[in-house]
Amino acid sequence: MPDAMSSAAEQLIRAVGLVRFVDRRLLLVRADYQIAFYLPGGKIDPGETEVQALHREVREELGVGMVGAEFFGRYVTDAVGQGDGVRVELSCYAGELDGLPRPAAEIAELAWLTRAEYLSHRVTAPAIVALFADLDP
Repeated sequence: MPDAMSSAAEQLIRAVGLVRFVDRRLLLVRADYQIAFYLPGGKIDPGETEVQALHREVREELGVGMVGAEFFGRYVTDAVGQGDGVRVELSCYAGELDGLPRPAAEIAELAWLTRAEYLSHRVTAPAIVALFADLDP
């Protein structure tokens, strides 16, 4: 029987994120309970596909819909702000938006950041750092 420490050490959060990379700037959001910026998106609900979860999360967080969703990549890293041993498996999809995004739901701030601007922040998400390395080597 695993103890609480090994269970926490093995925790993996499955999430999806929207990759909108325009003019060397990535669309990122910051939730009101977070310090780090991350991709619009979130956890996958039971019974949802990754693409269904992405469409739902983008509508909730940005107040707009998505047009298309093309798989970009998958990143497994430490989950920022989730405690020691918690990892995230972030499935990233590129897609267009059907309107002008704005912060909605728990999103406090939206920004279009370059890699250098993101890296200058005090707290960054490892998955976003890895994504930027692939987008803007």
